[in-house]
Amino acid sequence: MPRDLFGAVTDPPAQIGTRSRLTLPLSLAAHAVALIVLIVVPLVATDVLPLPSEFRPVVLETPELPPEPPRPIPPARTEAVPPPNPNAAPLVAPSTIAPEPPVRPPTDLGEVAPDSIFSGPLVGTGGDDRVSGLTPPPAPAPRAPVRVGGAVIAPTKIHDVSPEYPRMARDAKIQGIVIIQATIGADGRVVNAEVLRPIPFLSQAALDAVRQWRFTPPQLNGEPIAVIMTVTVNFKLD
Repeated sequence: MPRDLFGAVTDPPAQIGTRSRLTLPLSLAAHAVALIVLIVVPLVATDVLPLPSEFRPVVLETPELPPEPPRPIPPARTEAVPPPNPNAAPLVAPSTIAPEPPVRPPTDLGEVAPDSIFSGPLVGTGGDDRVSGLTPPPAPAPRAPVRVGGAVIAPTKIHDVSPEYPRMARDAKIQGIVIIQATIGADGRVVNAEVLRPIPFLSQAALDAVRQWRFTPPQLNGEPIAVIMTVTVNFKLD
């Protein structure tokens, strides 16, 4: 009896084994066809899909732009032509030479100024000797004193004054040489003097003596000028 119950399992009949072998492939094929229908068909038939109820097509309109304003026309560039030089020599020789215009005499500007420059009657004035208020040019400013040397001719002393020996210096037996810087004017006079190397009780006496000296006019290129030179005054006890 038990053998009969489990006999179909242990010894299956040939028809049952053939059906079981075809069940699995058929099931897989059926599932594949179902998947293709569910996936591929909606993708292919997208044009027939229903649109949502709230779908509204949006149409974008391109706004009309105003026309571009005309661009300004730049001014034409003109090269500046330099004015002709009146002092330049002409490139073409003139055919004729015009006579020079006559010299116009100066007009009368008033009464004759003192010390006016006059060189004779003016042209076209009928012998009138009046001058048109001309005044002489100002005198040139005096030159600053220069030091003796080079082209400057040193002046020569022509008038000597011996210094007075101070009594206090003589009693103290003070002696020596006082060096003084003197400015000699264009006329040979001493216009300034200062002590460069002083000696007690003797410096003032040396200055008093030097200020009385006289020299020949110093010269530079033949013209008298003021110079600065160094002089010495010797104090020596007998």
